[in-house]
Amino acid sequence: MGRVENNSDKTSGLSSVKFDKQPHTVLVGPQLSRVNIKVHRQLSAVRVDFLPGGIYRMLGIPMSELFDGGFDANDFFGAEMKEINDQLLHITHLEQGKIIVEEFLLRRLAKLKEILPIDAALRHLLNHDGNVAIEKTASLSCLSLKQFERKCKERIGMNPKVYARILKFSKAYRLHEAQPNLSWTKIAYDAGYYDQMHMIRDFRVFAGVNPSIIQQQLNATPIRMQKDLLY
Repeated sequence: MGRVENNSDKTSGLSSVKFDKQPHTVLVGPQLSRVNIKVHRQLSAVRVDFLPGGIYRMLGIPMSELFDGGFDANDFFGAEMKEINDQLLHITHLEQGKIIVEEFLLRRLAKLKEILPIDAALRHLLNHDGNVAIEKTASLSCLSLKQFERKCKERIGMNPKVYARILKFSKAYRLHEAQPNLSWTKIAYDAGYYDQMHMIRDFRVFAGVNPSIIQQQLNATPIRMQKDLLY
């Protein structure tokens, strides 16, 4: 779980971008495209990060159907989520919100689909920031490579090679957020890239800009969506 608090209304050059107002509780599927978040006045939020395959095990919905989208959680959890939203709107401290959300998730545990070797394999890939051969990851899942790729579409909404690239990019991005004085050469090495050009390519694909632009954008907002991720 994480939280974001912000008193800024800056978008740093994003004023021309069209923003959509989001519901109180948003369920975010597997993300490949960049998402820009604009905070109006002040934001207090509780964020839940699922392990790979976690949302699939909870909802039983192929993640390919939720790919690159944000959805109103009320559509998936109905009256129970509306009640949660009502409770969250009246809390005085974020810690209260964390407890409310944790209790909700604990009630869902009994309905989870069983954990399978593929879930452990994806967790292994996550813990190593994507720096594991896909063939080895497939063997950990007790599936053939083709079966593993098909099940990945179901559980995480994308093929495992793309997922591994996202994990590696995320490691590089978080390193820069946490230690902005690190050179990009050092970041590329620590994130497991073959060379700096491969990292720059992934920044262009997943962040939409070269690494040199990232610091300018981070300076314009206090929100750090990646730095606090814990595995």
